[in-house]
Amino acid sequence: MEGFSSLGKILIIVGAVIVIVGVVLAFGAKIPWLGRLPGDFSHKGKNFTFYFPLGTSILLSVVLTLILWLFSKR
Repeated sequence: MEGFSSLGKILIIVGAVIVIVGVVLAFGAKIPWLGRLPGDFSHKGKNFTFYFPLGTSILLSVVLTLILWLFSKR
């Protein structure tokens, strides 16, 4: 029965991650500064636009690292 307990915890964590991703996708466009942070590079050419969200990626990485660190402490 020990295996089912750990499987349940994993499913709860996966479900929480899916909910968080869904909320970010649903409301991400309503956060005006997300994607326009310092360090987000964009170049508009004649026929193309290049966008590299480095600052946003670093911020999301730090936030997710802190969240996962807090879950691993439990």
